[in-house]
Amino acid sequence: MSQTLSRTLTLLATLSALSVFAVDASAALRVTCEVRSDRSRASVDGSNLASGNYSAVLVSGANSAQSLPKHTVGDEVEFDFDSNRRDVRQGATEIAKNFIVNGQATGKLLNANGNVVASKTVNCRQR
Repeated sequence: MSQTLSRTLTLLATLSALSVFAVDASAALRVTCEVRSDRSRASVDGSNLASGNYSAVLVSGANSAQSLPKHTVGDEVEFDFDSNRRDVRQGATEIAKNFIVNGQATGKLLNANGNVVASKTVNCRQR
C-alpha cells in the first residue's frame, strides 16, 4: 500500500471517529427527580441525539435501575422511573419507594451498544 493511501485511510478513520464523538458530545440530558415519604420518581430525557435506540440508567446510592430500550422520536427520547404502580403500568420503569437516597440521583443515557452518551447528577426535590 502506498504511503499516500495509508495516510488518507488514517485521516478518514480519524475524522470518522471524531464525527461520532461530536454527535455524542452534542447530546443534551435533563434529569429530574422527586422524593416523598412514600414515593421515588425520576425522569431521564435526552435530546440532540442521533436516530436510534437508547436506554436510561438511574442510580442513587447503591440503587440502580435500567429502562428498556426506546427509539428516538425526532432527536429525543424520554424515560420515567417511578415507585407508583399506576405510573409503572403506564410505562415507567419500576423502582422502590425508597430508591432515591441522600436526595440525589444520577441519570445516564446509553446508546444501543451500551455506551454512555451523557450522564448528569442532580439534587432531587423533597416533598
